[in-house]
Amino acid sequence: MYTLLLTLLVIDAVLLIAVVLLQAGKGGGLAANFGGASSSSDSLMGTRQAGNLLTTLSWWFGGAFLGLAFILQIMGAKGSSPKSVLDKLTGPAAAAPAAPTGPLPASPLSAPGAASGTPAVTLPPTPPATTPPATTPPKKP
Repeated sequence: MYTLLLTLLVIDAVLLIAVVLLQAGKGGGLAANFGGASSSSDSLMGTRQAGNLLTTLSWWFGGAFLGLAFILQIMGAKGSSPKSVLDKLTGPAAAAPAAPTGPLPASPLSAPGAASGTPAVTLPPTPPATTPPATTPPKKP
């Protein structure tokens, strides 16, 4: 459906261009150049009727162009943008990092901004050492 309406819009634009260029302006316009002093549309229906027909056609083609452009804009905007700016920011929730397993320390470390009212930052406990610390043999006197 979108392709059909877009094709109609292009055809309408070409016809609108042709009708506007055929109208006689103050200097005779492009219509006077086709047949010398009088154009083929003037000799077919007379000067006054050709002017009325071209004016009426330009109004119809212009209205059809605006209507088709408006419909195509509405059809093209469906589903391409989020309903709110906040929808862009939140989006799908990312996987949260796993919480540390183990007991929390009794006295949490404070962040540098803790005095200004920000909450304290707690760090997970360090894992126990798997190898015993190296000992030095006692010195003999």
